[in-house]
Amino acid sequence: MRLLILGTGKMANQHATRFAAIPGVRLVGAVDTNPERLAAFCELHKIERRFATAEEALAWGDFDAVTNVTPDAAHYPTSMLCIAAGKHVLCEKPLATNYAEASEMADAAERAGLVAMVNLSYRNVAEIHAARDLVLSGRIGGVKHVEASYLQSWLVSKAWGDWRSGPQWLWRLSKAHGSNGTLGDIGIHILDFASYGAATDIDSITCRLKTFHKAEGDRIGEYALDANDSFVMTADFANGALGVVHATRWATGHINELKVRIYGDKGGIEVQHTPQASHLRVCLDEDAETATWRDMPAAPVATNYERFVNAVRLNMAATEPSFRHAANLQRILDMAAGSEQPAPALVHA
Repeated sequence: MRLLILGTGKMANQHATRFAAIPGVRLVGAVDTNPERLAAFCELHKIERRFATAEEALAWGDFDAVTNVTPDAAHYPTSMLCIAAGKHVLCEKPLATNYAEASEMADAAERAGLVAMVNLSYRNVAEIHAARDLVLSGRIGGVKHVEASYLQSWLVSKAWGDWRSGPQWLWRLSKAHGSNGTLGDIGIHILDFASYGAATDIDSITCRLKTFHKAEGDRIGEYALDANDSFVMTADFANGALGVVHATRWATGHINELKVRIYGDKGGIEVQHTPQASHLRVCLDEDAETATWRDMPAAPVATNYERFVNAVRLNMAATEPSFRHAANLQRILDMAAGSEQPAPALVHA
C-alpha cells in the first residue's frame, strides 16, 4: 500500500512510525504548508515526495491512501478532496469541528465505497475490546449504568512540559486558535471508550463546561485562555442505560488516565488505561453476591493503523471506527457544547 501523509506536525511522526512498521506499506509522499517542517519530517522518515498542498499531491496521485494529520479545522476540506479523488482515508480525531461537516464526510465516503476510518487511538487498548465482548456475550446481563472518566494533569504538572511555554499547548486553551477545549480534545475519546465498551450508542446528554482562571487577564501573548478545562455530563444510552462521563486537565496525580465502569444486572466490568499499563477487572457470576473483583487478561488486538491497512487491502469499506461513527460522536459533542448555559446568580437572603 502506497501512503501519503497529510500534515507533518507532532502526531504525524506517530503515524509515520506506525505505518512504516507494517509490512508492505510504503510512505511515498507528505504534505505541509510549512516547508521547513515538511523537509525535516521527510528527512526523518525517508519520504521522497514533498507537496505544499493536498491539491498538488492529488494532481500527482501516485498513492492508494491518505493518513490525515492536519489541524482539526482542516480535516473536512482535505478529507473531502481525497475522497473525491478516490483515495482511502484515515483521519485524526475529531472528524470535523461540527456534526454537519462530519456527516457530509461520512456520506461522501459511503457513496464512494472507500475505507474511511478515524484514529480513535484508545481502540488500540485490548481491554476495552474484551470488555465489549463480555457485554455482547451477556455475561453482565443488561447494562444499567456506565461511569467513565478521562483525567489529565498537564495544567497542574510539567510532566508533559510547561503548558505556558509554547503554542503546542496554548492553542488547546484558546477558542480563537481552533480549540473546543477538553470537550473537543479528549471528550471524543472518553465518549467512544464508554460507548464502545458498553456496546451501545449514546442517544442524548446534558453537559456542564467549566473554564478556570489560569493567567493574568486569562491571556498569554496572542492566546486568550477561554476554552473549557473540565466537563461533566450525564448520558442516556440507546440500550436504556444511564451514564456519567467527565473529563478534566486539572486531575492532579493523573497524567493521562481513562477509566470506564459498566454495570449490568448480572455483573460488572472496569477498564483502566494509563501510559504505563491497562487493566481489566470483572465481577461476574457468583462473585456478584460477594462483590469480589478479579483481574482478567485480554488478548492482543490490531491497532487502528493495522486495521486501516488491512481494510484497504481487502476493500472493507465498513471497517470501524468509521467516519459514520465519528460523525455520530460529533453530534454528541455539538449537543454538549450547545447545552452549556450560565447558572443563575445565587440570591442571598
